[in-house]
Amino acid sequence: MTADTIDPGNGISEDAQDVPAGAGPQDATRLDSIHTRLSADLVERLIGKVAIHGAVGGRTQSYSPLTGELIADFPASAPQDVRAAYAKARAAQLEWGATSLAHRTGFARRMHDLLLERSDQLLDLVQIETGKARKHALDEILSAAAATRHYAYASRGYIRSKRRRGVLPVLTKVTENRIPKGVVGIITPWNYPLALAVSDVIPALIAGNAVVHKPDTQTALTGLRLRELAVQAGLPEDLWQVVVGDGPVVGPAVVADADYVAFTGSTATGRTVAQAAASRLIGCSLELGGKNAMLVLDDADIEKSVSGAVRGCFSSAGQLCISIERIYVHYTKYDEFLSRFLTEVRAMRLGSGLDYSADMGSLTNTKQLENVTLHVEDAKAKGAKVLSGGRRRAEIGPLFYEPTVLGDVKNTMRVYGEETFGPVVSVYSFKNEGEAIADANNTPYGLNASMWTRDHKRAREIARQLHAGTVNVNEAYGAAWGSVASPMGGMGQSGLGRRHGAEGILRFTEAQTAARQRLLPIAPWFGMSDQKWGDLMLRSLKLLKVLRMK
Repeated sequence: MTADTIDPGNGISEDAQDVPAGAGPQDATRLDSIHTRLSADLVERLIGKVAIHGAVGGRTQSYSPLTGELIADFPASAPQDVRAAYAKARAAQLEWGATSLAHRTGFARRMHDLLLERSDQLLDLVQIETGKARKHALDEILSAAAATRHYAYASRGYIRSKRRRGVLPVLTKVTENRIPKGVVGIITPWNYPLALAVSDVIPALIAGNAVVHKPDTQTALTGLRLRELAVQAGLPEDLWQVVVGDGPVVGPAVVADADYVAFTGSTATGRTVAQAAASRLIGCSLELGGKNAMLVLDDADIEKSVSGAVRGCFSSAGQLCISIERIYVHYTKYDEFLSRFLTEVRAMRLGSGLDYSADMGSLTNTKQLENVTLHVEDAKAKGAKVLSGGRRRAEIGPLFYEPTVLGDVKNTMRVYGEETFGPVVSVYSFKNEGEAIADANNTPYGLNASMWTRDHKRAREIARQLHAGTVNVNEAYGAAWGSVASPMGGMGQSGLGRRHGAEGILRFTEAQTAARQRLLPIAPWFGMSDQKWGDLMLRSLKLLKVLRMK
């Protein structure tokens, strides 16, 4: 899920732009709340878990988007620290990979319970580090617990050794084994620091791997707290190493020693990761950017589609790779939909409280605020209409921006085709389904799509025509994302590979075929000539086809 700060050089960077201390209004109540809910003892304990092995990488800081106040001052991991982290992880993986799958899933079951038991603290931590509203932070807890539970119970069916048919029935016994990759390098962004870390790290560990994890510095405390809970759940401490530091410094080092890389972030940085992985002939999975479309068909339930659009466009202030940035509404429903949608958007409450009082929170870093502002101002200058929002709200906090709806957006505007990754959506009218499908697919991305209709058969037919890795019918994104037994990922420039489901754990394994031959060799038998043996094999193949043997 895109979290963009792209290094202009050859490094791998997804780190957020820090909010300078003192930026924005300093509300004493909010500051007291943050400092009370995120104790100094907790911060210091977590900082002490950063993988530092003697190298001097300097310091790096994170600031709360809610107030601009300093959250943590971290020791930065140097490339030597990353290499040392891999060495410790690799040593621990040898024993872990040899343990039973039942033992590894047992840790995950306990981890699931701890995620729920510590949910209030995790909600505070996610809000303080990302600035999102509490109900959107809750989405992360629910997603993480669901993914952990799924892999705790479904992994046996995914990665246990399986019997396969041999080349010679009865005589050839074949087993397909799943072997851990070794040490997986995982790079996670700032926008969903809990849900995305869990959905990659937990299946990698259950598959028998160790992990070297680089969370974004902005949300490193969340990653460190997850690791701490995993250790409490019984995970050997050295198996999950956390490194923290600037992307151009730490990112390449994470890729350089990995046996597999799982990366979530921007398309531009994803290309850099893919090139680095390819140069070493290791695999990678990439979940990248999106410019996701929502289709409201002529038979849609308008009330439900409006409610879904609000969720789809403004969850986590639009900083969600599968959020909706384009809405296409059938012309017979356009006026009604737009009127109701604008009413709901204008009623949304912005706030920074560590409670459920706000409908939308803050952007997370200055880079995102700049990008959102640029897209809206560029659209206005080129003739777009701001139907709602369109303003920064510095009186609430340094990085707050109103939920914004644009009309009359043209393809000359940056907001038309570029990923905004903020609380901005463009609304369009269409006359026929073919036109709407073509417009929805008119993007190099292909991550998520949403469709609203009462006709289930029609929905199935249209879904197959949409160039998107997930398609939600009568929901914005939650139905597909939350269905953790099914794969989630992108087409086109939205990425490679999938998380969730079977593919989400099989990517962390190597497939091995072990074939045992019995009684007779795969060669001429009992003094048979090569020609006679060849004739026998040809007749046998014909017979196997007649018998429909696979």
